[in-house]
Amino acid sequence: MSDSPQALAPYRRIAARIRARIESGEIRPGDRIPSVREIMRDEGVSTATATRVAAVLRAEGYAESVPGIGTLAVLPKKLTTGPDRLRMLRATGNGYRPGERAEILGAELVPAPEEVADALGIEEGSPVVRRRRAYHDDGGVVALSTSWLPGELAEAAPELLVAEPLPAMTFGLVEERTGRRAVRRRDVVALRPVPEDVAPLLGVDGGLPVLTMTNHYWDQHGEATEYAVDFLGPGRELSADHDLD
Repeated sequence: MSDSPQALAPYRRIAARIRARIESGEIRPGDRIPSVREIMRDEGVSTATATRVAAVLRAEGYAESVPGIGTLAVLPKKLTTGPDRLRMLRATGNGYRPGERAEILGAELVPAPEEVADALGIEEGSPVVRRRRAYHDDGGVVALSTSWLPGELAEAAPELLVAEPLPAMTFGLVEERTGRRAVRRRDVVALRPVPEDVAPLLGVDGGLPVLTMTNHYWDQHGEATEYAVDFLGPGRELSADHDLD
Protein backbone atom coordinates (compact mmCIF):
# COMPACT_ATOMS: atom_id res chain seq x y z
CA MET A 1 0.00 0.00 0.00
CA SER A 2 1.33 3.44 -0.89
CA ASP A 3 2.06 5.98 1.88
CA SER A 4 2.15 8.92 -0.55
CA PRO A 5 0.15 12.08 0.29
CA GLN A 6 -2.46 11.03 -2.28
CA ALA A 7 -3.14 7.89 -0.20
CA LEU A 8 -3.77 9.81 3.03
CA ALA A 9 -7.24 9.91 4.54
CA PRO A 10 -9.14 12.91 3.12
CA TYR A 11 -9.13 14.86 6.40
CA ARG A 12 -5.36 14.44 6.74
CA ARG A 13 -4.79 15.45 3.13
CA ILE A 14 -6.85 18.61 3.62
CA ALA A 15 -5.04 19.36 6.90
CA ALA A 16 -1.67 18.94 5.15
CA ARG A 17 -2.64 21.52 2.53
CA ILE A 18 -3.74 24.02 5.18
CA ARG A 19 -0.55 23.36 7.17
CA ALA A 20 1.51 24.14 4.04
CA ARG A 21 -0.39 27.42 3.63
CA ILE A 22 0.41 28.35 7.24
CA GLU A 23 4.10 27.48 6.86
CA SER A 24 4.36 29.50 3.63
CA GLY A 25 2.75 32.55 5.24
CA GLU A 26 -0.33 32.50 3.01
CA ILE A 27 -2.34 31.95 6.20
CA ARG A 28 -0.65 33.98 8.93
CA PRO A 29 -0.71 33.34 12.69
CA GLY A 30 -3.95 34.77 14.06
CA ASP A 31 -5.86 34.29 10.80
CA ARG A 32 -8.90 32.02 10.82
CA ILE A 33 -8.38 28.67 9.20
CA PRO A 34 -11.14 27.43 6.87
CA SER A 35 -14.28 26.59 8.82
CA VAL A 36 -16.06 23.25 8.77
CA ARG A 37 -18.69 24.74 6.45
CA GLU A 38 -16.01 26.14 4.09
CA ILE A 39 -14.14 22.83 4.00
CA MET A 40 -17.36 20.95 3.25
CA ARG A 41 -18.18 23.36 0.43
CA ASP A 42 -14.68 23.62 -1.10
CA GLU A 43 -13.58 20.01 -0.65
CA GLY A 44 -16.90 18.24 -1.11
CA VAL A 45 -16.53 16.20 2.08
CA SER A 46 -18.85 15.28 4.93
CA THR A 47 -19.29 17.19 8.18
CA ALA A 48 -17.43 14.46 10.06
CA THR A 49 -14.43 14.68 7.72
CA ALA A 50 -14.33 18.48 7.79
CA THR A 51 -14.51 18.51 11.59
CA ARG A 52 -11.47 16.24 11.88
CA VAL A 53 -9.30 18.67 9.86
CA ALA A 54 -9.16 21.24 12.66
CA ALA A 55 -8.48 18.50 15.20
CA VAL A 56 -5.41 17.39 13.23
CA LEU A 57 -4.10 20.94 12.94
CA ARG A 58 -4.58 21.54 16.68
CA ALA A 59 -2.79 18.27 17.52
CA GLU A 60 0.14 19.28 15.28
CA GLY A 61 0.35 22.72 16.89
CA TYR A 62 -0.84 24.68 13.84
CA ALA A 63 -4.21 25.83 15.16
CA GLU A 64 -5.95 26.82 18.36
CA SER A 65 -9.61 27.30 19.18
CA VAL A 66 -10.61 30.71 20.53
CA PRO A 67 -14.12 30.87 22.05
CA GLY A 68 -16.39 33.25 20.19
CA ILE A 69 -13.92 33.67 17.31
CA GLY A 70 -13.16 30.28 15.81
CA THR A 71 -10.08 28.25 15.03
CA LEU A 72 -7.01 30.39 14.40
CA ALA A 73 -3.69 29.56 12.77
CA VAL A 74 -0.54 29.41 14.90
CA LEU A 75 3.04 28.37 14.24
CA PRO A 76 4.49 25.68 16.49
CA LYS A 77 7.27 26.89 18.78
CA LYS A 78 9.84 24.71 17.12
CA LEU A 79 13.37 25.35 16.04
CA THR A 80 14.06 26.09 12.40
CA THR A 81 17.42 24.38 11.96
CA GLY A 82 20.27 25.27 9.63
CA PRO A 83 19.26 22.52 7.20
CA ASP A 84 15.67 23.86 7.24
CA ARG A 85 16.98 27.32 6.38
CA LEU A 86 19.15 25.99 3.57
CA ARG A 87 16.19 24.10 2.09
CA MET A 88 13.92 27.14 2.33
CA LEU A 89 16.59 29.42 0.87
CA ARG A 90 17.06 27.21 -2.17
CA ALA A 91 13.34 26.71 -2.65
CA THR A 92 12.09 30.25 -2.07
CA GLY A 93 15.08 32.58 -1.79
CA ASN A 94 14.20 33.20 1.87
CA GLY A 95 15.63 31.26 4.80
CA TYR A 96 13.20 32.48 7.46
CA ARG A 97 9.83 31.19 8.58
CA PRO A 98 6.88 33.61 8.57
CA GLY A 99 7.17 36.00 11.52
CA GLU A 100 10.80 35.09 12.18
CA ARG A 101 13.68 37.58 12.25
CA ALA A 102 17.38 37.46 12.99
CA GLU A 103 19.43 39.76 15.21
CA ILE A 104 23.14 39.64 14.31
CA LEU A 105 25.10 39.78 17.55
CA GLY A 106 28.61 39.62 16.20
CA ALA A 107 30.79 38.83 13.18
CA GLU A 108 34.57 38.60 13.54
CA LEU A 109 37.74 36.60 13.01
CA VAL A 110 38.71 34.61 16.11
CA PRO A 111 41.19 31.82 16.91
CA ALA A 112 39.57 28.43 16.35
CA PRO A 113 38.85 26.55 19.59
CA GLU A 114 39.64 22.83 19.58
CA GLU A 115 36.08 21.67 18.83
CA VAL A 116 35.78 24.05 15.87
CA ALA A 117 39.27 23.28 14.55
CA ASP A 118 38.51 19.55 14.56
CA ALA A 119 35.20 20.12 12.76
CA LEU A 120 36.72 22.33 10.05
CA GLY A 121 39.89 20.26 9.66
CA ILE A 122 42.27 23.08 10.57
CA GLU A 123 44.87 23.75 13.26
CA GLU A 124 43.62 24.87 16.64
CA GLY A 125 44.07 28.63 16.92
CA SER A 126 43.81 29.22 13.17
CA PRO A 127 41.63 32.20 12.24
CA VAL A 128 37.97 31.37 11.68
CA VAL A 129 34.94 33.50 10.97
CA ARG A 130 32.51 33.46 13.88
CA ARG A 131 29.00 34.75 13.28
CA ARG A 132 26.52 34.80 16.13
CA ARG A 133 22.86 35.61 15.79
CA ALA A 134 19.64 35.34 17.78
CA TYR A 135 16.50 34.18 16.00
CA HIS A 136 13.21 35.60 17.27
CA ASP A 137 9.56 35.12 16.48
CA ASP A 138 6.32 36.19 18.10
CA GLY A 139 6.92 33.60 20.84
CA GLY A 140 10.30 35.04 21.88
CA VAL A 141 13.78 33.65 21.34
CA VAL A 142 13.86 30.71 18.94
CA ALA A 143 17.56 29.97 19.25
CA LEU A 144 21.00 31.45 19.79
CA SER A 145 23.05 30.29 16.82
CA THR A 146 26.83 30.48 16.30
CA SER A 147 28.47 29.58 12.99
CA TRP A 148 32.17 29.11 12.32
CA LEU A 149 33.63 29.14 8.81
CA PRO A 150 37.23 28.80 7.55
CA GLY A 151 38.98 32.16 7.82
CA GLU A 152 39.99 32.30 4.17
CA LEU A 153 36.34 32.60 3.16
CA ALA A 154 36.38 36.16 4.53
CA GLU A 155 38.80 37.14 1.75
CA ALA A 156 36.28 36.18 -0.93
CA ALA A 157 33.26 37.32 1.09
CA PRO A 158 34.22 40.17 3.46
CA GLU A 159 30.53 40.60 4.31
CA LEU A 160 30.98 37.61 6.62
CA LEU A 161 32.78 39.95 9.01
CA VAL A 162 30.03 42.56 9.04
CA ALA A 163 27.45 42.29 11.83
CA GLU A 164 24.49 42.62 9.50
CA PRO A 165 22.07 40.07 8.01
CA LEU A 166 23.22 38.37 4.81
CA PRO A 167 20.50 38.40 2.11
CA ALA A 168 21.47 34.92 0.91
CA MET A 169 22.68 33.76 4.36
CA THR A 170 26.13 32.20 4.77
CA PHE A 171 25.28 29.26 2.47
CA GLY A 172 24.30 31.44 -0.46
CA LEU A 173 27.09 33.98 -0.03
CA VAL A 174 29.83 31.34 0.11
CA GLU A 175 28.44 29.56 -2.93
CA GLU A 176 28.11 32.80 -4.90
CA ARG A 177 31.66 33.98 -4.18
CA THR A 178 33.58 30.70 -4.21
CA GLY A 179 31.45 28.13 -6.02
CA ARG A 180 31.62 25.91 -2.92
CA ARG A 181 28.12 24.47 -2.57
CA ALA A 182 27.00 22.74 0.62
CA VAL A 183 26.11 19.20 -0.51
CA ARG A 184 26.41 17.14 2.67
CA ARG A 185 25.63 17.72 6.32
CA ARG A 186 25.73 15.95 9.65
CA ASP A 187 23.30 16.87 12.44
CA VAL A 188 23.74 16.13 16.14
CA VAL A 189 21.06 16.75 18.77
CA ALA A 190 22.34 16.83 22.34
CA LEU A 191 21.93 18.38 25.76
CA ARG A 192 24.69 20.89 26.51
CA PRO A 193 25.27 23.28 29.39
CA VAL A 194 24.53 26.85 28.36
CA PRO A 195 27.72 28.97 28.22
CA GLU A 196 27.71 31.99 30.52
CA ASP A 197 27.74 34.42 27.59
CA VAL A 198 24.77 32.72 25.96
CA ALA A 199 22.57 32.25 29.04
CA PRO A 200 21.35 35.90 29.35
CA LEU A 201 20.32 35.90 25.71
CA LEU A 202 18.17 32.81 26.25
CA GLY A 203 16.86 34.01 29.59
CA VAL A 204 18.17 30.97 31.51
CA ASP A 205 20.86 30.30 34.11
CA GLY A 206 24.38 29.63 32.93
CA GLY A 207 25.33 25.96 33.02
CA LEU A 208 21.74 24.79 32.67
CA PRO A 209 21.51 21.83 30.25
CA VAL A 210 19.46 22.77 27.20
CA LEU A 211 18.69 21.13 23.89
CA THR A 212 21.11 21.95 21.09
CA MET A 213 21.40 21.23 17.37
CA THR A 214 24.88 21.04 15.84
CA ASN A 215 25.20 21.18 12.03
CA HIS A 216 28.33 20.31 10.07
CA TYR A 217 28.46 21.10 6.33
CA TRP A 218 30.77 19.93 3.53
CA ASP A 219 31.06 21.13 -0.06
CA GLN A 220 31.17 19.16 -3.31
CA HIS A 221 34.92 18.61 -2.82
CA GLY A 222 34.48 17.06 0.62
CA GLU A 223 35.89 20.15 2.39
CA ALA A 224 34.16 21.52 5.50
CA THR A 225 32.50 24.88 4.87
CA GLU A 226 30.64 25.59 8.10
CA TYR A 227 30.17 24.33 11.64
CA ALA A 228 27.24 25.67 13.64
CA VAL A 229 25.73 25.19 17.09
CA ASP A 230 22.21 26.33 18.00
CA PHE A 231 21.10 26.61 21.63
CA LEU A 232 17.30 26.38 21.70
CA GLY A 233 15.19 28.92 23.53
CA PRO A 234 12.95 27.87 26.43
CA GLY A 235 9.90 25.88 25.35
CA ARG A 236 11.26 25.12 21.88
CA GLU A 237 11.25 21.70 20.31
CA LEU A 238 12.96 19.99 17.43
CA SER A 239 10.67 18.38 14.88
CA ALA A 240 10.91 17.04 11.38
CA ASP A 241 8.36 16.02 8.76
CA HIS A 242 9.19 13.43 6.13
CA ASP A 243 7.31 12.02 3.17
CA LEU A 244 7.77 8.24 3.20
CA ASP A 245 7.43 7.01 -0.37
